[in-house]
This record gives sequence, structure tokens and C-alpha cells, in this order.
Amino acid sequence: MRAWILAITALGLLAACDQPDGGGGAGGGGNQPPPTVTVAKPVTKKIVEDDEFVGRFEAVDSVDLRARIGGYLDTINFVDGTKVERGDLLFTIDQRPFLTSLRQAESSLQADEASFNFAKQQLERAEQLLNRGNISRSVVDQRRESFLSAQSAIEGSRAALERARLDLEYTEIRAPISGRIGRHLISAGNLIEANASVLTSIVSINPIYFYFDINERYFLSYSRDAQARGASLQEGGGGLKVSVTLGAGQNEEVRTGVLDFSENRIDQNTGTMRVRAVIDNSDEFLQPGLFGRINVPGSLPYDGILIPDEAIVADQQRRLVYVLDGENKARQVEVRPGPRIDGYRVIREGLEGDEQIVINGLMRVRPGSPVTPEVVELPPVAE
Repeated sequence: MRAWILAITALGLLAACDQPDGGGGAGGGGNQPPPTVTVAKPVTKKIVEDDEFVGRFEAVDSVDLRARIGGYLDTINFVDGTKVERGDLLFTIDQRPFLTSLRQAESSLQADEASFNFAKQQLERAEQLLNRGNISRSVVDQRRESFLSAQSAIEGSRAALERARLDLEYTEIRAPISGRIGRHLISAGNLIEANASVLTSIVSINPIYFYFDINERYFLSYSRDAQARGASLQEGGGGLKVSVTLGAGQNEEVRTGVLDFSENRIDQNTGTMRVRAVIDNSDEFLQPGLFGRINVPGSLPYDGILIPDEAIVADQQRRLVYVLDGENKARQVEVRPGPRIDGYRVIREGLEGDEQIVINGLMRVRPGSPVTPEVVELPPVAE
């Protein structure tokens, strides 16, 4: 029985050895068609490269409200977090002590005015008597001294009355600017120290500033570009139009503005210069303290080459693009990418702009191998 099994196995092995290579077995290779890939020419158009920096929004005007006089806080006349206009009454300090001081100052002034009028009449009588020789010169001098003292006293009383009126006026604390007010930090009934106790704060709403820092290399580049446009980065920030982005994805918010200021020197500790943009905030969406990413034009307009990010292959430190030759064979070309503009990646070096590059199906491409191209046209702005 074992001999029969060995004979059948030997016959099977001989049959397998006699099978030709091109047979119809499962291991037959056959001629496979070239893989199908999507190819397109790069987008070429006038572009301006952007540089991105991180910064923070700050209010144009910001005030910490303090009382100019001391006293007990009587009333609070606003709702926390609401908008206020310049001149609105916000706090009132107990006015009774200051009303008393005002009445005392008015009484003192009246008394000093009476003394002044009497001293003036006495001096005039003495001068008349002196002309007729009925009074001595020393008496006239004494009455002149009394007149001058009364005149000085009345000026002091007038100053005291003005001070009392100012103190009474300072019991009403009004908004120095228009904007949004914070919460009250001191409740009614508390004692306020003059020029020390912070009552609340007010920040302006529209427009709003955006501050960010640039290093020396960017500063020199922007200064040259500004001079080419006949402007100056040091005077008015060069007037460059910028965009500021908040959030990301579905929560992304983009606002536009203009550079309007830069510091007058490079910070020696950080090697950076602070620059400011002014942003419209008429809808009051932006708030001081928010972080954002600002895009600043980093070049003059030039003819740029743009391709999708999906067409770029990473090979360690190199970035490669597959380009088709006249025989539809793919070859690798090293490129130097730049920033993203209009949904594409700027190619600074490596492409001329008239090549057919592979933008889809990169996993099926091998250098030097033919492909079956499906040609498409890229839109000016990527969706």
C-alpha cells in the first residue's frame, strides 16, 4: 500500500516539473497595464507670500477707574459688563461732607469779601485825608497793608471754594472713555481711598489693536519691501494689509486690518521688534486678550507656482514631486516648498510651471516606470 502512495506522489512531481512557465496556473505573472494616476499642471499666477506670527489683541484705550477723593461709596449706577458712553455716571461717593465743606468755603469767601471792601474804603478815606494834611503817612501805610492782606485773603478763599467745588464734583465718578465696563470691584458702603482703590475698568471696543513681535530678519525684509512701495515700516507700520485668524476648523474666524505702528528700536534682550495692526471690530466680536495668528505679506508680487500639498512626497529631509516625461514615465524632482496660498503650496524652487505632475495615485508610482495619466485642470483657488 505504501508503495502505491509513493508512486502516485512521484508522478505528481513529474507533472509539475513539466508544466510550462507561461501556463495558466495561479502563479502566472502576465502583462499588467501601467497604473492610472491623476496629473495636472501647477497653478501659475501673481502671488504675495505671507509670513505668519502669533500675537494678542489689546484695546486701543484701557482705563482703571479710581476715585480722586476719599469717602464712603454711596451708589453704583451701571450694570456689570455693559457698554458705557463717555460722561456716564458710574459711581457716587457720599456727598454730605463735601457739601458741608462747600458751604463753609462760601461763607469764608463772603466774610473775606466784606473785610476786603471795608479795608478798601478805609484806604480811600486815608488817602483823601492825607491830601488835605489831616492824617499821617504811617496811618495810610497801615491801612494799605490791611487792604493788601484782605485782598490776599479773598484770593485764598476763592481758591478754597474752587477746591471744595472740585471735591464735590469728584464725588460723581463718570466714564472717561466709551467702551465696555467690567464688574464693580468695591460694593456700596465701603470706604474708598483717594487715588488708590480701583473701582472698575473700561476698555474701548472698536477698533482694536493686534500686537506681535518680529525678529531682525523679518524686520529688514519688511523695511526693504516698504521702501520699494515708497512707505516706511517705522512710520505707520508701512500700511501693509494683513489678516488675523482666530480658532481653527469650523470655529476659524478671519479678520482683516492694516499695520499702523512699530516700535522705534529693536529689543536688546529678545532681538525682536513689536509691531501693531489695527483691526475693525464694529461687530464687537473681538475681545482684548485673545490670541490670534496674523498673516503679513512677506514679499512683493511675483509669478508663483502653486501645487496641492498631496502632490508632495517626503523623503527624509527632501521634498519630492513626480513629473511625467514625454513617454509618460514618472521621475522624481526635488522641490523647495513655501507657504500656503489659496489652498495650494508655493514651490519656490524645482518647477518651471509647465510640467505635468502627479497629484493623485502617488502610491502606485515608481520612479522610471510608465503610468496611465488622467489629465485634470487645477482651479485658481483650491476648494
